[in-house]
Amino acid sequence: MTIWAPILLAMLEVKHFLFDFVFQTPYQLKNKGIYGHPGGILHSGLHVCGTLAALLVVAAPVLPSAAILVAEFVVHYHLDWAKEQITRRVGSSKPAFFWGMIGLDQLMHHLTYVAILTVLLFVWSK
Repeated sequence: MTIWAPILLAMLEVKHFLFDFVFQTPYQLKNKGIYGHPGGILHSGLHVCGTLAALLVVAAPVLPSAAILVAEFVVHYHLDWAKEQITRRVGSSKPAFFWGMIGLDQLMHHLTYVAILTVLLFVWSK
């Protein structure tokens, strides 16, 4: 099943672009820094739906996939919330700081996909 690894990673990257840049609404963007707000929950939930679709395409095993989806929701939600908190408190008006935080946020999300792939490669190797 390791033949699916680069395909899965590509699907997760495309999914991330779509849900973070193309389909993210002003409502989600404005409210994901408010802990527990439905806008942030919706945003992370949509990411999880995209990941579910990618996992179904590669026929990932059910139990590890369920754990991955829960973990991705929690991690994605808290990464976005933390980025918003730090940016708003420290320097949303400082362009270099703002873009540095955007870059760090994106890096952490992409490393999440590397972690997902690593978990599945471990499961598939058994």
